[in-house]
Amino acid sequence: MGAYEVPNAETITYEERQAFNRTVIAEFRANAGQVSCLWEGATALLLTTTGAKSGKIRLTPLAYVTIDGAIIIVGSKSGSESMPDWVFNLRANPHARIEIGTDAYDVIARELPLDERAVTYPKVAAAASVFGEYEAKTRRVIPLFELQRA
Repeated sequence: MGAYEVPNAETITYEERQAFNRTVIAEFRANAGQVSCLWEGATALLLTTTGAKSGKIRLTPLAYVTIDGAIIIVGSKSGSESMPDWVFNLRANPHARIEIGTDAYDVIARELPLDERAVTYPKVAAAASVFGEYEAKTRRVIPLFELQRA
């Protein structure tokens, strides 16, 4: 697996983010889901959503953690003040597809309500400490989504 620099989510252009994502997706698929840009405690998946406004299919590489047996994805955007696009897509249409390793299947995304999120986020940060750092960097509430097999 090749190493590459993870871009700053606050300063990266859309085109640069797309190019970075293409690199991560290619590495993911070439290495059965393993990617070199992840931090300790995190694992990778590919999330396919339908664009909230465009209706186009969108493919996004994401880190995820498993909490109490559930796959949790984090709308952190590296602690940026803006929300990642995939959050809007899942809110508009929670039906999605994921790839984990060499397995691919349909899921339904459930955004955790604030009370459940308050209990779960510390577990997420304990599993992958970078998510605690991201939460400290932003004023917004970082959403959590549980991905349930459809």
